[in-house]
Amino acid sequence: MDNLGWGLQMTVLGMGLVFGLLAALWGVLTLVLRLDRPPPAPAGRADPPPASALDPELVAAIAVAVLTHKMIRRRQAAPAMRSYWPGSLLYASRWVATGRGRQNRSWQRRGR
Repeated sequence: MDNLGWGLQMTVLGMGLVFGLLAALWGVLTLVLRLDRPPPAPAGRADPPPASALDPELVAAIAVAVLTHKMIRRRQAAPAMRSYWPGSLLYASRWVATGRGRQNRSWQRRGR
């Protein structure tokens, strides 16, 4: 019975210590969150003008540049993009093909 009492005391002490430290950590994080303020915006920077205030030719030039960039990036990424579902039977990678080959072979020794 003496060992049971000591075990219960150690359990309560250990769990109390863990939960106490978790509560202290929660308090510290809450305090840091309240003290952490975003820096004020610089006074010299102004908001960009709305799109309606821009010259229509400039907006068209930006749109052409964005679309051209998108087409170039798509052509560059085309070899890296998948043209088949992963694990399909027709176009399996070397790793998948090797694994399938090992699964289909018998694991028992032959000839004995």
